[in-house]
Amino acid sequence: MDPTRAPDFKPPSPNEQPHPPLDPTSTIPKSGPIVPYVLADYNSSIDAPFNINSLPSTIASSLRITNKSAADARDHPNSSSTNTTTTASSSQRHSNHIPLDTSDFQPLSTEVSSEDDDDETIDTKLSISAPQPATSTEDPIIHIGVQKNQIADLEEVPHGIVRQSRSLDNYEFPTHRLCKSLQNSNKLPLVIVACGSFSPITYLHLRMFEMALDAINEQTRFEVIGGYYSPVSDNYQKPGLATASHRVRMCELACERTSSWLMVDAWESLQPTYQRTAKVLDHFNYEINVKRGGVATVTGEMVGVKIMLLAGGDLIESMGEPNVWADADLHHILGNYGCLIVERTGSDVRSFLLSHDIMYEHRRNVLVIKQLIYNDISSTKVRLFIRRGMSVQYLLPNSVIRYIQEHNLYVNQTEPVKQVMGGKE
Repeated sequence: MDPTRAPDFKPPSPNEQPHPPLDPTSTIPKSGPIVPYVLADYNSSIDAPFNINSLPSTIASSLRITNKSAADARDHPNSSSTNTTTTASSSQRHSNHIPLDTSDFQPLSTEVSSEDDDDETIDTKLSISAPQPATSTEDPIIHIGVQKNQIADLEEVPHGIVRQSRSLDNYEFPTHRLCKSLQNSNKLPLVIVACGSFSPITYLHLRMFEMALDAINEQTRFEVIGGYYSPVSDNYQKPGLATASHRVRMCELACERTSSWLMVDAWESLQPTYQRTAKVLDHFNYEINVKRGGVATVTGEMVGVKIMLLAGGDLIESMGEPNVWADADLHHILGNYGCLIVERTGSDVRSFLLSHDIMYEHRRNVLVIKQLIYNDISSTKVRLFIRRGMSVQYLLPNSVIRYIQEHNLYVNQTEPVKQVMGGKE
């Protein structure tokens, strides 16, 4: 969220330490960047020839022995001792040098592969087990993370959601839709968090999570185990902001009646003071990784969960405005957690990433999500329509529209013209 909306905001000075302090990085899992590294990132020559005499003596001697053994194998194909020597050193050769000979190539697999196998990342190792005999005539049901068919009966059937507390005294972190274990042994766990005012929540706010889910499944080695909305508190000074309890409840209605994997966390909205985005992410890391120990793998081992911020391109561009975001917060958010950025009409996120020093430094921990079907619904315009008595049908879930009508929200409010004309949130 925009730090300038905080009641006690003052422009950060260089090298200023944020207050309250950020959580230590030792409590944050080191799960690696969201975008896998490729060979070109290591700034080392991939194809260039090299002089064997310039290599370390142990590697050079190993290569000479290897090449001699390969030559002997060609001259004496029936020699069992030569084959044994070549096979024994094969696993070492592949990790030490570029193949110089066809005998250095990896052996061809006897398994039949499909075209889909080409989409796997370079650093992912697949474990293929032999098929087990069927014990039942019924087809087994396999659940892998969040599935597209896990959609609730739209806007009609609640899924037993426990409402968030309206006070910190009774607050409990929501985990009812948080996966308890990973389904894919080759994936790493990921939780998505969206911070915002959500006044009111719109279909674009819901679509952002679905677009992020698609991008993560197709482009990364992570498995999404849950998603959270974190509405800001009433201390966020922005015209048109409904009270926190209303905004939390509207988010709950939108999630419980249109999704099967999204949740609402009221912790930020219940705080007596404005909370920086970096501290909100620390809260999720504490609840999921420190307090609960992460998530179980397929084998039962507990591993840390990567927490990532989901944001629109307009919020990210505010990170480039001078004297708005503290550098320490940006390094903490982008370096220790990561960011999923949904492009919006008129924003050039990739050019911004290239020009912003801190974001470019952590570019491997930033995933830009392009909207294939552009959706520019904004809460600001929705509030304007309501004040003018215009229809907001199909811009928000019906359950949210009914809640707004029942509580007479946004009707007798005024907002600055500049905010209405430029509102993207």
